[in-house]
Amino acid sequence: MDSSQKIHSAGHKRARMARIGFASLAWAVVSLACAVGVLNKDDPLFTAPVGEAQWTPTSTAQQTTPVDLAQPEDDLPDATATPAAGVDGILPAPVVVDNTPILYYTQAGDTLPLVALRFNVQPEEITSPMVLPAETLLEPDTLLLIPRRLVNTTSPIKLIPDSELVFSPSAADFDVEVYVAQAGGYLSEYKQWLGTTQWTSGAEIIERVALENSINPRLLLGLLEYQSGWVYGAPDNALEQDYPMGYVDLSQVGLYPQLVWAVNQLSIGYYGWREGAMMEIHFSDGVTARLAPELNAGTVALQYYLAQIYDTLGWVQALDAEQGFAPLYERLFGNPWIRAMEVEPLYPPDLRQPPLILPFLIGQVWSYTGGPHGAWERDGAMAALDFAPASTEPGCVKSDAWVVASAAGLVTRAGKGLVVIDLDGDGLEQTGWNILYLHVSDLVVSSGDWVEVSDLLGHPSCEGGMATGTHVHMARKYNGEWIAADGPLAFVLSGWQAHAGGDPYLGSLTRADQTIPASVYGTYETRIVRLRDDP
Repeated sequence: MDSSQKIHSAGHKRARMARIGFASLAWAVVSLACAVGVLNKDDPLFTAPVGEAQWTPTSTAQQTTPVDLAQPEDDLPDATATPAAGVDGILPAPVVVDNTPILYYTQAGDTLPLVALRFNVQPEEITSPMVLPAETLLEPDTLLLIPRRLVNTTSPIKLIPDSELVFSPSAADFDVEVYVAQAGGYLSEYKQWLGTTQWTSGAEIIERVALENSINPRLLLGLLEYQSGWVYGAPDNALEQDYPMGYVDLSQVGLYPQLVWAVNQLSIGYYGWREGAMMEIHFSDGVTARLAPELNAGTVALQYYLAQIYDTLGWVQALDAEQGFAPLYERLFGNPWIRAMEVEPLYPPDLRQPPLILPFLIGQVWSYTGGPHGAWERDGAMAALDFAPASTEPGCVKSDAWVVASAAGLVTRAGKGLVVIDLDGDGLEQTGWNILYLHVSDLVVSSGDWVEVSDLLGHPSCEGGMATGTHVHMARKYNGEWIAADGPLAFVLSGWQAHAGGDPYLGSLTRADQTIPASVYGTYETRIVRLRDDP
């Protein structure tokens, strides 16, 4: 058996082991429900080194009342309270709580409010030998002293760097087609008919989904091999052939829709953690796990994705240090942490958005029709903003208005309603600042063109994706990571700063004492005009 066959065989064995039947599922649920907070640290289910559900006991003494994972922190036993008398006046042992502060070293992308949210404390409760900025990015590896509030969380062990989750500089030179051809598995011969590219090879589908969603192609290949053995071998059955990423849905048959679903889950986990929208993982068998606050976004993304296709026991097995996904990934692509050392942090703490103008001509009346929402797919990074030209007709109508370049740069992609401008001019979307425009028709630029600020790109439209009306969609990314429109690196266009609302597409733009609300209906209040003396 050659090395590729061995990798395929091992990957299949792990995937099959993770597909546990109903009896095993019931055992997993009972084990968790009955043992939360009191599991022996040597219990084999929870001592698998990487990624297992690690329940931190609330006491060093014997506990008489298990702590439910979903129990509010305010309901936890008070260590200072006088214990009530038990049967026959016998007092139970007092609950001992570890009040030692947690020593946490900040990661790229951390802010004080975000760290406080993850650790379930108030920002003012966090101290440090360094002076901490209240809202902006924290310097990576800054020591923070944080009160210990959380009791039961998943393991804090990190599985994958952030740069292996997003399409970062570490994957800029990775050749998907060469890798797939050398692997020689089912993927190398696979083709699927797609409306925009007709018969499309497996490698081309991986490349497309990775680039459009800015998800690392190595990770997509690794998950595909782990789940169905497509990269180095072949699917064992019809289920793995039709649903290679493990998501069984009659509307999601074939590699492309399976990958689109997968990148949505990865993006929900990654950017949900980045933006403070995700603190827990919910499993199909009713178990909820609070995520360890020390985790990085890449690990959370992987844990969240795996939780969508496995029950709790299958999830634990998929994260096992010896038989799970992480060791397979390292065998396929080498040590990801070594690669990460060359490119991380993806977010330098002194990073600033370059000056950007509103994406239309001076003096034209447009509307702010979309506050922060999904950068590419509907879910994931709330990185995009929408603007629509004035029109007497609703819906998808032809417009004579022009979309213009918000900054100077090199056009790296142009076509099918899409324009991407690389601001550092190296021709790589995986490095530096890039601006994406979607729903732009009748393009007057091509890939390889250099544009200056306010140069014409094309006309707003509904081309290039789902849209209910003529508009342009804009999003930013840095080093391959989508940048939230309302965050420590706020989206600012001609001095107007974006703010998120309670739901996607809501929110506002503010400049000095002016506020413009977002509305998909393009109402009078949403009007915005770019002026000659704007920043």
